[in-house]
Amino acid sequence: MKKDIEIPKVKGVYIAVVNEYNDIYKTQDWNAYIINDKDVDLEMVLIVTSGYSKDKATSVFRKKLDKLPKKSYAKIELMQEELFAINNTFQVSFFEGNQMFDKTYLFRKNTINLKALQAVPLMEARGVLVK
Repeated sequence: MKKDIEIPKVKGVYIAVVNEYNDIYKTQDWNAYIINDKDVDLEMVLIVTSGYSKDKATSVFRKKLDKLPKKSYAKIELMQEELFAINNTFQVSFFEGNQMFDKTYLFRKNTINLKALQAVPLMEARGVLVK
């Protein structure tokens, strides 16, 4: 029975942590985004984020998007720089058509930094990307 369950691979959906200027507060902020680089809309997107290390753990943050249109992105949360010293996970579940997909994205400790910035798909921004 268990061997008959097909778990599809997630492709074309990414998490990026982007360093961008905040016009309101005149600060450089780090924001996490979910990116849908697919040619189809994603429905009922659930995102659960948390951070951890051997001796620390953050509270769990949950976000729901009813729909994430094709070739688009949405902001998940503002991230404080203190979180970059621990591992940060983003568990993403969504429906594509009638099929459910699930993937955990991991930003290992100290991998989110200015030296690691790269071009982010669909966004005119640079950030740290996990595929």
